[in-house]
Amino acid sequence: MGNKKRSSSSENDSEDEVEIPIDNVSSKSSKKPVKTDEDGDKPLPINVLPNSDKPMERRKKRKALDKTRHKSSSSSGNVEEKPKVIEEDVIREQQQQQPLVSSSSGSFPEFNIGVFRDLVSADSLAREAAALKLVINLHEVQKAYDKCDKKEVGEGGLQLEAEKDDGLKNCAPSVRYAIRRLIRGVSSSRECARQGFAMGLTILVGTLPSIKVDSLMKLIVDILEVTSSMKGQEARDCLLGRLFAYGALARSGRIAEEWMKDNNNPYVKEFTSLVILLAGKKRYLQEPAVTVILNLIEKLPVEALLNQVLEAPGMHEWFQKATEVGNPDALLLALKMREKISGDTETFRTLLPYPFSPNKMFASDHLSTLISCFKESTFCQPRVHTMWPVLINILLPDVAKQEDDTAMGLVSNKKHKKSRKYNSSEEEIAKNLRSFCEIVIEGSLLLSSHDRKHLAFDVLLLLLPRLPPSCVQIVLSHRLVQGLMDILSTKDSWLYKVAQHFLKELLNWKHSSGKFDCITHTRLVKDLMGEFNTGSGCMLFVQNLVSMFVEEGHEAEEPSDQSQTMDDNSEIGSVEDKDSAGTSGTPEFLKGWVIDSLPRVLKYPKLDMEAKFMVQKEIMKFLAVQGLFSASLGTEVTSFELQEKFKWPKVATSSALRRMCVEQLQLLLANAQKGEGSHSVSIGLDLNDLGSYFMRFLSTLCNIPSVSLFRPLSNEDDDAFKKLQAMEAQLAREERNTAPGKNANRVHAMRYLLIQLMLQVFLRPGEFSESASELVICCKKAFSSPDILDESGNEDNDVLDDGGTPKLMDVLVDTLLSLLPQSSAPLNSAVEQVFKSFSNDITDTGLLQMLRVIRKDIKPPRHQATDSEEDDDDDEDLLGIEEAEETDEADAVEIGDSDEEADDSEVIAGVDAMGDEVHDGSDESDGGMDDEAMFRMDSYLVRIFRERKNQAGGETAHAQLVLFKLRVLSLVEIFLHENPGKPQVLTVYSYLAKAFVNPQTAESSEQLAQRIWGILQKKIFKAKEYPKGGDIQLPTLESLLEKNLNLASKPFSKRKSAANPLNKKQSASLARYKMIASLAQTSTHWLLKIIHSKDYPEPQLRGVLDVFRRVLTKYFDSKKSQLKPGFVKEVFRRQPWVGHLLFGFLLEKCGSVKSEVRLVKALDPVEEILKYSLSGKGDGENKAVPLKFFKTHLQSLSGLIGKLVISWPEKQSRRAQVRRFCGQTLKLVTKYNLTKEFLIVLKQDAYNACEAKLGDLFIPFKKPE
Repeated sequence: MGNKKRSSSSENDSEDEVEIPIDNVSSKSSKKPVKTDEDGDKPLPINVLPNSDKPMERRKKRKALDKTRHKSSSSSGNVEEKPKVIEEDVIREQQQQQPLVSSSSGSFPEFNIGVFRDLVSADSLAREAAALKLVINLHEVQKAYDKCDKKEVGEGGLQLEAEKDDGLKNCAPSVRYAIRRLIRGVSSSRECARQGFAMGLTILVGTLPSIKVDSLMKLIVDILEVTSSMKGQEARDCLLGRLFAYGALARSGRIAEEWMKDNNNPYVKEFTSLVILLAGKKRYLQEPAVTVILNLIEKLPVEALLNQVLEAPGMHEWFQKATEVGNPDALLLALKMREKISGDTETFRTLLPYPFSPNKMFASDHLSTLISCFKESTFCQPRVHTMWPVLINILLPDVAKQEDDTAMGLVSNKKHKKSRKYNSSEEEIAKNLRSFCEIVIEGSLLLSSHDRKHLAFDVLLLLLPRLPPSCVQIVLSHRLVQGLMDILSTKDSWLYKVAQHFLKELLNWKHSSGKFDCITHTRLVKDLMGEFNTGSGCMLFVQNLVSMFVEEGHEAEEPSDQSQTMDDNSEIGSVEDKDSAGTSGTPEFLKGWVIDSLPRVLKYPKLDMEAKFMVQKEIMKFLAVQGLFSASLGTEVTSFELQEKFKWPKVATSSALRRMCVEQLQLLLANAQKGEGSHSVSIGLDLNDLGSYFMRFLSTLCNIPSVSLFRPLSNEDDDAFKKLQAMEAQLAREERNTAPGKNANRVHAMRYLLIQLMLQVFLRPGEFSESASELVICCKKAFSSPDILDESGNEDNDVLDDGGTPKLMDVLVDTLLSLLPQSSAPLNSAVEQVFKSFSNDITDTGLLQMLRVIRKDIKPPRHQATDSEEDDDDDEDLLGIEEAEETDEADAVEIGDSDEEADDSEVIAGVDAMGDEVHDGSDESDGGMDDEAMFRMDSYLVRIFRERKNQAGGETAHAQLVLFKLRVLSLVEIFLHENPGKPQVLTVYSYLAKAFVNPQTAESSEQLAQRIWGILQKKIFKAKEYPKGGDIQLPTLESLLEKNLNLASKPFSKRKSAANPLNKKQSASLARYKMIASLAQTSTHWLLKIIHSKDYPEPQLRGVLDVFRRVLTKYFDSKKSQLKPGFVKEVFRRQPWVGHLLFGFLLEKCGSVKSEVRLVKALDPVEEILKYSLSGKGDGENKAVPLKFFKTHLQSLSGLIGKLVISWPEKQSRRAQVRRFCGQTLKLVTKYNLTKEFLIVLKQDAYNACEAKLGDLFIPFKKPE
């Protein structure tokens, strides 16, 4: 055995070491002797390339030479004989190699064979440099060889390899020698010889076109031939050498290049056949052989794959026998080639479904046929076979990751793009995954050997990163858990460590985002948090989290499940959104996770007030210490006043984590303020007021010499910070001395706003100092107690005197608005609380200030009116709808005759489809605003633009303006809630309606439009109270009523350029039209309700009636009007007095209308008026009133009936409606005994038509013959 091993190893060493002059080789190893001369000064190159055509003869001489070296190195007595034995070989090699260095004429480029030494280096950079140097050198030699006379070169002695018929006749001798040398080198197992020589061969073949592909393939087979006498390592080296040589040829691109030149050459087919033949020799060669084929097909077009690769000898048999013998490599090749072809082929039918689809691939019956392939993939353990990632990519398309990469600007892989072709739904993915786990994992691998159990866990770890949360229970099934428990119960088994590793990776994946509930879509952690029912339990939990943050030993630990929480708003401000807080698993990330989790501890547990306040204080102290302060001496400070010790981490906390602490502190204070409910001083301010405790805590820490704010403030911010702190202290004293009530609530809300603003000044330096100073001034005036005035000084007392302008409430509203554009959510909540407490005192000027923000746009309308007046004076343009073009009735879209008021859910859903069909014809006039108000309005936009400029890559100014409007809308909603029934509600309605109809509102934000709609519906139209009082003028109501009726009459015209009237844009325009029409109809009902409630006498209602007359005239006379008769009928039903007073006018217009369609549709409103007026419920006090009303309009009714029966409709539905109306009217005539009078006023032609058309209905009216 020792001789055989020595023979193979010496052969390899001779090919890589002996041919290269080696300078530094240790002489301690007997297997690698150093060849020296007699003095031992110079290494001698020894020739191992005898001039023989037969490989067996060459190998015999190599073995003999190796034995000679072995004897000379092991026997000291034969040292003197060594030079004599090898002297002839050395001389012959030197003579033969000398021409390789230079030509006889001395002008031929030199070829430095020393570069072969560096190709073996373990340093990849050294190998790359050597390969490039080799190719550059040989390229120059070949270039010179192509220019010189081949015969002269041959005669000069450069034919070392030339006498062999290797097909490389066009190559220089040095190139031929290098090719042979590289092919022999890839069979060496020394260091990185295979990689280095394969790299050199790849670059050389791809660079020199004189090297023929067919000759090279033949040369690889000849040089690396495996004979029957070879065994063990020797045969293995030759097989691996051939594999590396084929890989070099495939990666060089020459085969694909030759096929591109000539589609008929057989190189692709021959090469594929050689690789398949090689793969069949040994099991360990199959997977790398498939990799070589895949390297080839990446460079080939689909045509070459179908005609050459798949038709190569042995390929069909390889695929057909794959399921019988269990060949995962054939499955891998089939999957990758089908992906390349992007189609189906019969060749893969035994491995892949035909036609292919993921559902069929992972069907139970098909997976069962592939079980043998899956089981045999354990051959390459501990590495996972390449087939599994490809299979999992089909099973679970990584769509989410691809979307993230696209959003980050990453280029997606072409293969992933193709895999998205099927776009499987979640249900299909879950079904396929369940089948895969049941058949492959649980039904095959887990029930087999230890190696296959190991493979099952490895495959599951590949599934986890792509696993949808809804499929977690499918993978972590009962069988898998039971198998894990069985393995973990036996520590002696080598699978024990495998199971432990799987559990560790599973926990890492579970904690990868810090939220177990988010990954699993369960409420497990939330339920666990809810189980904290004692203050001591919550305190212990909080203390553990604090220790994890502060102490070094806990920095790298993974957080426990119980310390995580998840709620509906957890995405806002969560750890995942803070990219600067570190990556998953790092100490920075875990610290951010602790900060994010602490304020959520109290979200679900139900504790008594005292215990909850204790936990709040503990969390608040941690956030304040870590977010606002730093210690100048060490990491630990003791406060004797608080009798408490505070710690900081040894590693300085980053600015991102400090910012998170301040943000969470704001959130904690805001939640504490909301949780207090209505303020009650009787409970005790210090016992339950977290804000008061925080301010005292802050003041105490600021007075400690070794503690300071971690970020120094500018002069303006520092001054604002101190003013806010002082004013809060004064208001706290004021609150203690104030009885519970309205004023106490105002003081309390203002205190929390001061606290939030103080933290905001710290978070965003230079942005809130001016607003802070204005708010302090407002506090001095709003709470003008002697205590506050004395301590605040006299510097600002003259700013808002009692007789000066602007008024206090106007300045307060302006200050609150200035805080909204860039405020945090907690600060915005504090602003809302202050506004709510002062909402009853808001002036008209302050209200208009807010409403103008809602209507304000960054880009003004294109056609803005130059002469601006008050908004309410716009002629028919209050709601921003311009006159539509004339359209024929055939072009008008039939919206339906029963268009009553749409329900809220349907209309709100319609916001999604808002389009841009309706033009913006409104004037964004700011008439009535003084210069100072205009300046304040523009200052809000200036702040937004400035913020946009400062935040590169952040939100756009447009998005910030939308957010600003949404926050102002919240204030408007609070105002409406606190002031129902006030006249200002009518002003709010006017502005909101105009903003809603404005097309820019729909285009800018769906959320904004939906928010306005919700306020209009819930707080105005459906409010229990409606505007009352003498300040509401009837002309104003008449103007609004007419504008809404005109808006309800606006037509919707089809775009003639649209090929498909139901396309997406047309549908969006139609949806917007319906939304606006619904708003106009609802507004009309609401305005009429207000008018009716004021109980005006009939003479004063002439203006209202004139509005209806003008609108109805347009309906009967113009096809452009699209007023819905169903809407008019509903108006008459809700407000019967309107129809009662308009009945005569309506009958007159029906008698003169030319359109049959409009006449028939107008019969419903007429019936509704008759139904009410003749019911006895009207204004009359006796039964004679209905009779009098009917007799008054009898002639008009007879004329209408005559017109209807004379112009009898052709359409069946219209005839039925006319017949029903005539029948009802004739019954009323009979009821009131007015038959004679009716026949007197009925014309003869009408009588004849009634007799012919009405039949039995007219029998009581027939005249006796």
